[in-house]
Amino acid sequence: MNVTDCTFCRIVSRELPAEILHEDENVLCILDINPIHFGHALIIPKFHCRDFLDLPQKDLPTIFHAAQVVARAVVSSLQLNGFNIFSNNGRVAGQSVFHFHLHVTPRYDDDNIKFVLKLKSYKNG
Repeated sequence: MNVTDCTFCRIVSRELPAEILHEDENVLCILDINPIHFGHALIIPKFHCRDFLDLPQKDLPTIFHAAQVVARAVVSSLQLNGFNIFSNNGRVAGQSVFHFHLHVTPRYDDDNIKFVLKLKSYKNG
């Protein structure tokens, strides 16, 4: 993908609008335009990387620090009892914008969002 075609690169360069929650020299944190719940935030590196495996190791602390800053603000402002942090990596995992990002999503007791899993077990475990 050419970074000029990347939605998040275009947001970082201010070619596209976004509601900015937090920014530093390496990370831009914005509200998701299609939120699971109001306050759903995206933590985006300012440089293009396709997914988690493409993210340089040296940038992990910066990304997760920004996620914690935004999560604290979202929890405080919305008076939440919980939230999820996740990243979809690859089309099969639900990634729709192929620029690594973390989601910080508010959760509520009655939000009816469930992770329905058919858990496996290892034979020797």
